[in-house]
Amino acid sequence: MSDSARYSWLKDELASLDHAYYVLDEPILPDIEYDKLYRELLALEQLHPEWVTPDSPSQRVSGHVGDLFSEVKHVVPMLSLNNALEDKEAAAFDKRCRDGLNLTSVEYAAELKFDGLAVSLRYEKGLLTQAATRGDGYSGEDVTANIRTIKAIPLKLRGESLPDILDVRGEVFMTHKDFEALNQAAIAKSEKTFANPRNAAAGSLRQLDPKITAQRTLSFFAYGIGQCEPSSLIPKTHFELLNLYQSWGLPVCEHRAVVQSIDGLMNFYQGMGALRDQLPYDIDGVVYKVNSRDLQEDLGYVSRAPRFAVAHKYPAQEALTTVLGIDVQVGRTGAITPVARLSPVVVGGVTVTNATLHNEDEVRRKDIHIGDTVIVRRAGDVIPEVVSAIKDKRPPTATTFMMPIHCPICGSHIEKQVDEAVARCSGGLFCPAQRKQALLHFAQRRAMDIDGLGEKIVDQLVDLEIVRTPADLYRLGLMALANLDRMGEKSAENLLQAIHHSRKNTLARFIFALGIRHVGESTAKDLAKHFGSIDQVMSATEEEFLQVNDVGPVVAQSLVSFFSESHNREVIEQLLASGIELQVEQSSILPELLGKTFVLTGTLPTLSRDEAKAMLEKAGAKVAGSVSAKTHYVVAGEEAGSKLEKAQELGIAVLDEEQMLKLLQLK
Repeated sequence: MSDSARYSWLKDELASLDHAYYVLDEPILPDIEYDKLYRELLALEQLHPEWVTPDSPSQRVSGHVGDLFSEVKHVVPMLSLNNALEDKEAAAFDKRCRDGLNLTSVEYAAELKFDGLAVSLRYEKGLLTQAATRGDGYSGEDVTANIRTIKAIPLKLRGESLPDILDVRGEVFMTHKDFEALNQAAIAKSEKTFANPRNAAAGSLRQLDPKITAQRTLSFFAYGIGQCEPSSLIPKTHFELLNLYQSWGLPVCEHRAVVQSIDGLMNFYQGMGALRDQLPYDIDGVVYKVNSRDLQEDLGYVSRAPRFAVAHKYPAQEALTTVLGIDVQVGRTGAITPVARLSPVVVGGVTVTNATLHNEDEVRRKDIHIGDTVIVRRAGDVIPEVVSAIKDKRPPTATTFMMPIHCPICGSHIEKQVDEAVARCSGGLFCPAQRKQALLHFAQRRAMDIDGLGEKIVDQLVDLEIVRTPADLYRLGLMALANLDRMGEKSAENLLQAIHHSRKNTLARFIFALGIRHVGESTAKDLAKHFGSIDQVMSATEEEFLQVNDVGPVVAQSLVSFFSESHNREVIEQLLASGIELQVEQSSILPELLGKTFVLTGTLPTLSRDEAKAMLEKAGAKVAGSVSAKTHYVVAGEEAGSKLEKAQELGIAVLDEEQMLKLLQLK
């Protein structure tokens, strides 16, 4: 392709991208890809200035006035900023300013570059009368009705000496929290979701019905000025202007500073870069402006941007690449996560080869195919994710992802319940990916109560392949344990003793220890009482599980799925063969306490909270976590706090440990 043909293509392509970004609110390419094309166009125009025409993207502000809103003329144009993509370009900007002003050092106002939608707010004698989008920089769309729904924007400015006319320039954006809430609500209604907060803000602001905009939480920061009458009210520096805005009640970002020379600019850039991932909203760079307004006028403007300002961008957090394949990973709890294998691409300064697709529903919703060209996003230490597919670039050979039916790690069935987005491996006791989680759960105090079997010991036992399933714990010898890091002979003896003691346990604790999804302590107790033996539990049908107190279809299905997996049954049989003896706790219901609600607070003299709770539940009582009018008794120990105070306010009977034991007929 000749330079001339390439130039024509670039003009058309950039115009198409601008239309998608600014008019349709559906960006096709990441910003970094757009910037590459734009820079290529500028390079060709430098070589062939005679080719430049008024319709070139370099000669106007990107954007377009839509047909759905009335047009607003900007008295003072809303120009774009030139970009500095590398540190040396920021240094070149500083040199141009110093040379243009004939100064050895220049004072700058430094602030953040927000990723939202630029707007102009017109205030007349302090009252908001009109709001417009940037549009093409000279004319924008009238979005006054929608802007009025944004609570961050004052309808009336504070103060006495207000301009007769004031055009406030700023950015409408959406915070991460509000963006997530908006997309979750859309998913719940099976509606289209937004690709990113900027897209969501733009789409929300350009609604024909202001009621829809009002339902979406938008934010705003002021950062510039257009027309102002009388102009004498404009402060001498940009930094003072932002301070004045604050005094008038306009929201201004706190992350701003006055700095000197290139060193000051770079310190601000690096400091905000370190803070970037902690901000509650998206930024894609910082902005440097010559602080003095008089010096700004001296430097002037080029066709589409001021000479006195530049946007210093951070490495792109989004990039374009190709999906080579889609695999699945198995998490510690058995969750199956589709992961895209990508052609290597640098995102945010890091080479990315894999990105999460979250779950099967997300793959379908985003319509990601193997072979697609996709946008990948990475923010800080967050796992990279596939944002969307560029469907226009989908090759004929692209294939649809199919979720496997067997776990790639252990071969157990993968199952997904109707009310859940996440699919899971059903081999909880056997699956290597879930070993550590399964062992820690099995050994916890409320389960088999193996004191001393903590996370660091479990990590070593699994990593060294000494223990593969909970049944292997009962085959451990002294030397195997004593050779572990930070495990002496005495500690090993204590752990072996704890494992030995756990052999005599209750059926309820054993069922809970198995880690069956949706089966907590209470359900485990109900199952133990209803069936009386682990064999009966293992052989029960879904209909039989539904006969158990508080067991619904979801829990019943989970139980059947768990016990139908041969790997799980094999581990249970090995556990029983290792000498585990399971007892069913005898019922000792006290009719006078049946259904009564107790609340425990403070430290009891001889009993732990768990022991007291077990005693009360065994007698038929319920133990709640908070005091209410429905509470019958509060058992209070040392350092009882607000729960005791509330009980006294409500006139609820307060017992000490001895009185509780008498009520339980244990003393």
